[in-house]
Amino acid sequence: MAEKKSRRKKNAAADPVIPDKLYFRIGEVSRICRLPAYVLRFWETEFPQLKPVKSNTGQRMYRQRDVETLLRIKKLLYDEGFTIAGARQQLKDEAKPVHKQSGLPFPKQRSAELKKVRQGLQEILGILSARRK
Repeated sequence: MAEKKSRRKKNAAADPVIPDKLYFRIGEVSRICRLPAYVLRFWETEFPQLKPVKSNTGQRMYRQRDVETLLRIKKLLYDEGFTIAGARQQLKDEAKPVHKQSGLPFPKQRSAELKKVRQGLQEILGILSARRK
């Protein structure tokens, strides 16, 4: 029994090779991902990123990016221990572009103008504080 577990871990560690094709049938994807077809169909209902097109005969036709997404989902769920909801959120976060917040656009050429305004305000403050005394 220990042999089966060690063999399973070796298979899981090896990244599957995705053939260079436009479309894959569910059976091919099942073999590539090493998952039963019913799991793939269930994941379609849980992950909005998975939208295989259907052929005229009604067969699911997965694109290469669908297969890559399935492998990413499998890794999140089985290797990294995410729940389905957590994996869904992780995929959503990974798809968002990262926006860095830029600094406020204060032009440096206005520093002389700002110094004049500050001096004027200080003069006004001086006048007002002298009147109070």
